[in-house]
Amino acid sequence: MRLLVGIDDTDNLETRGTGYRARELGRRLAAAGLAQVTGITRHQLLVDDAIPYTSHNSAACLALTAVSGDRPAIASLCREYLLESAAAGADAGLCVADAVQAGQASEFGRAAQRRVLRQDDATTHAHEHAVLLEGLTGTRQGVIGALAAVGLHEAGDDGRYIWVRGLRELAHTRLRVAEVLACTGVERLATPAGETPAGGDEQVDLGPWPRPVRIGGRAVLLIERSANDDAVWQVLAKEHIKAFRP
Repeated sequence: MRLLVGIDDTDNLETRGTGYRARELGRRLAAAGLAQVTGITRHQLLVDDAIPYTSHNSAACLALTAVSGDRPAIASLCREYLLESAAAGADAGLCVADAVQAGQASEFGRAAQRRVLRQDDATTHAHEHAVLLEGLTGTRQGVIGALAAVGLHEAGDDGRYIWVRGLRELAHTRLRVAEVLACTGVERLATPAGETPAGGDEQVDLGPWPRPVRIGGRAVLLIERSANDDAVWQVLAKEHIKAFRP
């Protein structure tokens, strides 16, 4: 079973961010034998003075393959982890949805990037589509971002990956394209214009910050021709990746 878990507003200015907690939650789900994480994405929501947020108003989505198919057990572990780890003053929200439910939340996610939404907007949507959506701490404002994150992930063309299998460990290395695809959760390498390496034997310098973006429902590592060696590709600089996917 494919499930999506959205979390939001788990931190404060003195603690590690929601992205860190999303990665830790993924590790706990795997250690418990409940699910394998296939990717974790960050989604930028509207920044507006009417919206309380810690630093950037982003939410995170974990894409899971449920090992046991036990959705209540997965939700229970997520709930337990967030109640335990949410920072003081955080307004943590949790959403657990299957692919169909997440797809139904895609427009909600896009709306959360364009205008100020209310908690009632999120809870009404969740009730209508039988989505597990819970506010766990504080004002429970995080339900908005948690629901938006699963919808935006499932829409397939939003967000950047803050975790895929094996990639962070390969920073500062140079590998063949085929090795990157075989050893990590990256599904495609391409320039922002869509150009791809001609073959699997071409070299790619992964640099200090290899972070794929989500394009067409896939984890795509953005690359360009190396300025120092025309025969080698390199991962786009951090600021360029962030500009492509805030």
